[in-house]
Amino acid sequence: MKDLARTIRRIEIRSKRLVNELFSGEYHSSFKGRGIEFSNVREYSWGDDVRAIDWNTSARKNDLYVKIFTEERERTLLLVLDGSGSMLFGSRQRMKTELAAEVCAVLAFSAISNNDKVGLLIFTDRVEKYIPPRKGRSHVLVILEEIIGFTPVSRRTDIDAAIRFIRSTRKRQAIIFLLTDLVDEHYEKAIKILNAKHDFVLIHLDDPLEREIPRSGLLHLRDPETGDTMVFDAARSVTLSRYRDFRKRQLDGLKKKLSTSNIDAVYLQTNRSITVPLDRFFRYREKKI
Repeated sequence: MKDLARTIRRIEIRSKRLVNELFSGEYHSSFKGRGIEFSNVREYSWGDDVRAIDWNTSARKNDLYVKIFTEERERTLLLVLDGSGSMLFGSRQRMKTELAAEVCAVLAFSAISNNDKVGLLIFTDRVEKYIPPRKGRSHVLVILEEIIGFTPVSRRTDIDAAIRFIRSTRKRQAIIFLLTDLVDEHYEKAIKILNAKHDFVLIHLDDPLEREIPRSGLLHLRDPETGDTMVFDAARSVTLSRYRDFRKRQLDGLKKKLSTSNIDAVYLQTNRSITVPLDRFFRYREKKI
């Protein structure tokens, strides 16, 4: 329990520093409010838009008054986290689950610094944990505790199951970040539907060893989700080259597919900092809006 508390505190300190130095303002600029709402009235000034005149107030006060509108700023951020077996992998600095926890912390603290609500959904081939959106630091700490202490019931992945749950529970538009390594099939239609209704962003997580295997010898590999095993000959350069090319085609194909579907995505690796990719993404979103 002490180790869990120390881990949460370490992630909180690092995440808050990143939020304060980089991401709070960028988050605000990247995700606008739902619209505008009436705030107050003031006396008409030369150059004001005549369409903003409040005729009822003007008649009552016997002078011209205009309506003041403000952006309806409050939003809901939903973190949707893949908790399947393939996420429990990392060849160097950290596992994909640890990378996801850091990203979730940065996004959550950015959200509450802008007075937004934050919720969490963890899924495998089913929805395993759901925390409804709320505000405040204490709520974010509960979310981080659930992420770091999470133990899955299942080890498989079904993104469609998570998205069906979101569609049934989230009727109003939300900011949704899906954090996954995409070890799944037949999810394309579901995320397109989610992207059409919500402010949706896919964060793809992977490890350098999944892109390129170093030359060694015979490797006994085990699928973390199915348990299936195979022997891979990492001593032959031609085998390694084919594997590297195959994985590159997969990633390039994924990027092209998401771009064609107008789905915003961030690509992160376990051996690299999240700062530059997230900063680049927020700046892109700010220009896009």
